Amino acid sequence: MKTCIFCKIVKEEVPCYKIYEDNDFLGFLDVLPRTKGHSMLIPKKHYRWIYDYPDFGKYWETVLKITKAMQKALSPKLITYLTYGLDVEHAHIHILPRENETKIMPDILSISKQEMQEISDKIKSNTKSSS
Repeated sequence: MKTCIFCKIVKEEVPCYKIYEDNDFLGFLDVLPRTKGHSMLIPKKHYRWIYDYPDFGKYWETVLKITKAMQKALSPKLITYLTYGLDVEHAHIHILPRENETKIMPDILSISKQEMQEISDKIKSNTKSSS
C-alpha cells in the first residue's frame, strides 16, 4: 500500500506546522490555508474515515481542545469544522477559525512561512494551557 501524505507527516518524513500532539492525534496547520489558523486533526494511526476511529467521542474532544486554544490564541468570531475527507484518504477534521468568511471553504490564502510558524506557536502554546 502506498503511504499517504498524512502518514508521512506522522512519521515526520514530511514537515508540518504542528499545533497539537498526543499519543493518538496530531494537529497541524493546513499548508493550503483557507483562513488564518486553518488546521487539521488526524489520528496518528491510519483510518480512512473519521467514523472509523474507535473512539469517536475522544476524537471530537480533542478537536474541542484545539478550538479552545484557537479562541485564546487568535480570537476568531467563530470556528467551523469540515469532515468531507475526499481529498486525502486518511481521517481528518478541518478546524477553521473565522472572521467574516461566508463560504463553506474560503479561497486559499497566501501566508508567509514566518507567519505560519507564528500562528502555529500561538495555538500550540494555548493548547498546552487548555489541557
